[in-house]
Amino acid sequence: MYEYAIAWEWLSFAARWFHVITAIAWIGSSFYFIALDLGLVKRAHLPVGAYGEEWQVHGGGFYHIQKYLVAPAQMPEHLTWFKWESYATWLSGFVMLCIVYYGGADLFLIDRTVMDLSSLQAIGLSLASLGIGWVIYDQLCKSPVGKNTWALMGILYVVLVAMAWGYTQIFSGRAAFLHLGAFTATIMSANVFMIIMPNQRIVVADLIAGRTPDPKYGAIAKQRSLHNNYLTLPVIFFMLSNHYPLAFATHFNWVIAALIFLMGVTIRHWFNTTHARKGKPTWTWLVTVLLFITIMWLSTVPKVLTGETEISSASAMTPIQQTFASDTHFVAARNVVQGRCSMCHAAEPVWEGITFTPKSVKLETDAEIAAHAREIYIQAGRSHAMPPGNVSAISPEERRLLVAWYESAIASK
Repeated sequence: MYEYAIAWEWLSFAARWFHVITAIAWIGSSFYFIALDLGLVKRAHLPVGAYGEEWQVHGGGFYHIQKYLVAPAQMPEHLTWFKWESYATWLSGFVMLCIVYYGGADLFLIDRTVMDLSSLQAIGLSLASLGIGWVIYDQLCKSPVGKNTWALMGILYVVLVAMAWGYTQIFSGRAAFLHLGAFTATIMSANVFMIIMPNQRIVVADLIAGRTPDPKYGAIAKQRSLHNNYLTLPVIFFMLSNHYPLAFATHFNWVIAALIFLMGVTIRHWFNTTHARKGKPTWTWLVTVLLFITIMWLSTVPKVLTGETEISSASAMTPIQQTFASDTHFVAARNVVQGRCSMCHAAEPVWEGITFTPKSVKLETDAEIAAHAREIYIQAGRSHAMPPGNVSAISPEERRLLVAWYESAIASK
């Protein structure tokens, strides 16, 4: 049964790799088309119905691209659709959510110092929150306020900040940030699946039938695409944040999340304005840097001002943790962990150069060591990933002891 942990780890890696591949494809095509759209130039010689054109050079060749605001007079012989990049990114991300956060709910999803939930309750709240986000956003877009793109984005920002706060009141900090990214990405992918693609199919059907397409479908799709453009960079940040506890495991993590959304807007505004040939608003970079400095300050401000440290994990063990803590090899394994790992993985690290607990993983108490049994097994038992560079000189015999502890506990379940 212990080989299950190895297989699960590789499954997680494969899902993550696939997710990154599809995200690159989706983000790349999204950024390209936004830049292309903003760079279009209107010229007198354009065909009837053409909105603008752009000349580009890449890979040794020249490309001449024309855009029809509504549609050409007739259907072209071949039409390339951009949809699977979005769908595959969301689906692979959801698979990762299931593998890491639903499969490891007690460790990664639930923080009982935040809210004491069962695994089923936490997973149910997670799924419900992802669905309700799209409903709220879609209804806002279809309401009268949806006619004003910037007013709509302002209200959406308020909703995202409220969700950031809400997630931090329910889940662990790591899970809260991941869910905020998934919440936003669900809106983005649903925009493609529920609005942009259906509207494009209506236009294509009208062309095939010889009808004049209604321009409103293109306008609606463009608005949703613009929203996706401004939301992309924050989503990337939240997906990467699980590697950086200073972002998610701090007192003001929800405020940090709110500022990240603003940074996404300032960065994209610079690129979008530049691509539209409307100048280069360098002030956006100053604002972005100031926002980032504020985030850095917020990540440590409670400790600086009050001397408070992070709230420690609950001492009570779950049944799974009790299984690992009651194993006959546990005392010896705990001695190895405390002697070779806890100098860094502590509330107050003592290893020179380590100021904050790596990945917010503490290995000081029995409960903490038992909670991270699988990670210890993978990182320091079956592989030599930890300690980095074997700086604490863990011996092969000690690694074998960690393996024996985990496999013995699993065999007894």
